[in-house]
Amino acid sequence: MEISLSKKVIAISGGTKGVGKQLALQCAANGAHVVISGRDESSAASIVNAAKDAPGSIEFKKTDLHNVSSIRELFAFVAKKYNKLDGFVNYAGITPAASLTECSESLFDDVFDIDIKAAFFCCQEAVKLMQKSGGGSIILVGSTHHTRGNKDRTAYACAKGALYTLSNHIGKHYAEDKIRCNYLVMGWTPTDGELALRKSQGMSEQELRKEAAKAIPMGRMTEASDIVPAMVYLLSDISSMVTATEFKVNGGELI
Repeated sequence: MEISLSKKVIAISGGTKGVGKQLALQCAANGAHVVISGRDESSAASIVNAAKDAPGSIEFKKTDLHNVSSIRELFAFVAKKYNKLDGFVNYAGITPAASLTECSESLFDDVFDIDIKAAFFCCQEAVKLMQKSGGGSIILVGSTHHTRGNKDRTAYACAKGALYTLSNHIGKHYAEDKIRCNYLVMGWTPTDGELALRKSQGMSEQELRKEAAKAIPMGRMTEASDIVPAMVYLLSDISSMVTATEFKVNGGELI
């Protein structure tokens, strides 16, 4: 079944790389008008160009997620251009490593600024615009760390746990506005950030994949090609009764 996103307007935070990039391209291929945010103008330009012949389109709005005013400018841009918002995906996030006893105040603040504060204010603007649009779908990209967290991901786990609570809050309290919100638990994925972190720890991508294969019941890492179809489903009208869920795409890593 081909899922149509024709004429839907979708905003993606962190849409210039990794899963966010692949999602943007797929949404445009399925007919959506996509606005991606980020800071890398060069990467954004190549993504916009890659979608030039798609049924939909991709535009870029440079955004500093540390700055709430910049977040509001992103959604004001969407409102001015399209006068509606059908979908928002909060993909942007950082995952620096530090245990409880090693975590500095600055690292804690950086993680919470991006992984929960920015997400909170993006959702605030998205919900307000969706209320005017007659509803919409929000996806908050979570992690298997949100209920426990590895020892070296304390601040990250706390932020992702808060994001899960935010997702449930929106799903319950804004259903009356036809706004859905789902927490997508993304499994262990070889993102640019994950590969860079492991490289700094002296681990190659091949070694990372071998380690992950031992920990994940399905025997391999989660890829963008596993995650994007689930996101497209959640953004589409086919999933109109799916909200306030913990939507797992992680090969059984979190049960």
